[in-house]
Amino acid sequence: MTRHPLILILAGALATTAIGFAASIARGPAFIAALDRQADAARDRAGGNGVEISFRTEEGWLTRHATLSGGDGLSADLRGRVAKAITTVPGIGGVHWVFDGRKNVRAVTVDSHAPLHCQHDVEAILKARTIRFPEASALIDRASENLLNEVAAALRPCVGSIIAITGHTDDNGDEGANRALSRARADAVRWALIGRGIPADGLRATGKGSKEPLAGLDPADPANRRIEFRVLERAQVKPTPVDTPGPG
Repeated sequence: MTRHPLILILAGALATTAIGFAASIARGPAFIAALDRQADAARDRAGGNGVEISFRTEEGWLTRHATLSGGDGLSADLRGRVAKAITTVPGIGGVHWVFDGRKNVRAVTVDSHAPLHCQHDVEAILKARTIRFPEASALIDRASENLLNEVAAALRPCVGSIIAITGHTDDNGDEGANRALSRARADAVRWALIGRGIPADGLRATGKGSKEPLAGLDPADPANRRIEFRVLERAQVKPTPVDTPGPG
């Protein structure tokens, strides 16, 4: 049976996207694994025997906000020292305790937080430069590494907000493939930001394909291939919250 050339081209593009995406997500889990090891060491130094540390949200997403549980025989003062020791690990965004499956809601916050100008700052950074990918790939070009460092630094004042990362393409090729590629690229950027210390639970990735070209541009113009950022919830938080340990 003879295959249509367009089908072969699309299959190759999607395979390349999958390979690039798989390579791009390795950095996020490695970053969280390093936080986990350092948090375990901080807990042990503080005497937190029996305290379990998790870096996953209730939905299963990796996050740099640690959830502590267990350590039933520890005093409230020692629980507090353990939590504060863990927050000293660079990259950890905060700590909360869970008792009987429920978060302790009496929070103590540390330090101040800068005004929320992150969306404006990111837009200014990306005005003259774009996050680049090889054709038909979700593997971020190495030339964009410094640009991603700048984007991560600009987003840190919005930690605690929900930040949308949206991938766009031009309208060349099959729209289904374009949509998949734009989502894979947005996911690649999400993991790259997680690897730079932005909490996973605040980042949302989506792909629009070619549905939303830039105003005034032909939909086929390569300039439509882009990543956009938008702050969905501007809830300002302190950067290192520590829950007050409960009784026991």
